[in-house]
Amino acid sequence: MSRAWRPWFALAAPTLLLGAWCALSYGGVVSPSFLPSPTEVIRGLLQLIFEKHLLEAVATSTRRISIAFGLAAGVALPLGILMGAFEPVNRFFDPVFAPARFMPISAFIPLLIVWFGIDEGEKIAFLFVGVFVYLLPVVVTAIRAVPQEYVDTALTLGASRWAVIRTVLIPAAMPEIFESFRVMNAIAWTYVILAEAINPGTSLGYLIQLAYSHSKPAWSFAGLFVIGGVGLLTDVLLRGVNAILFRWRETGDA
Repeated sequence: MSRAWRPWFALAAPTLLLGAWCALSYGGVVSPSFLPSPTEVIRGLLQLIFEKHLLEAVATSTRRISIAFGLAAGVALPLGILMGAFEPVNRFFDPVFAPARFMPISAFIPLLIVWFGIDEGEKIAFLFVGVFVYLLPVVVTAIRAVPQEYVDTALTLGASRWAVIRTVLIPAAMPEIFESFRVMNAIAWTYVILAEAINPGTSLGYLIQLAYSHSKPAWSFAGLFVIGGVGLLTDVLLRGVNAILFRWRETGDA
């Protein structure tokens, strides 16, 4: 597809979706309690900003995600590198962490409440688990995907095993690992409402619950749009950082 056509195709689906939304809501085809109009959603967004401290809620949820994401990366990166580079380490840890990827994340909530209470620690721990169990296998796979000839060449030149990890495996795998951060970021924003279901404080989870308890579908739509918008913004930032750090990487014209 030529570059001139790309923006038009990118705008086509959102435009059609907005048009259908307007037709259904303004045309009275569906009830406002089922699908509020864009005007009602904008009004609800303004109410959340000026009456329900939406900006503070965004800051709270963003802080929780950032802390949990940093902790998950801080553990998954070194452990994943060791598991990818040393088969005995992988054999030791994989039977413990592999099953966790298939467990529903909500099942951890009661256990985390017992361990961390219902305050900030429980929410960060929940988000940590949600990111860590998916990030770890990505790191392992990225390390193992480094071409063997790179490793063989370094060993032939006299590099030690640890030198190969430091100078070959990690630099070659980091672009893919950092690219996966975008997926992990999306996972974290998906889980944040669930994480804030218990004692949410002023957070996005609290506002979504408030919309439900007050039967305000416009608030729910506004909150979901805010979550999607903030998540998309952080995705753009991660993509930009990735492009700067790994400018040398051949990405093609896709």
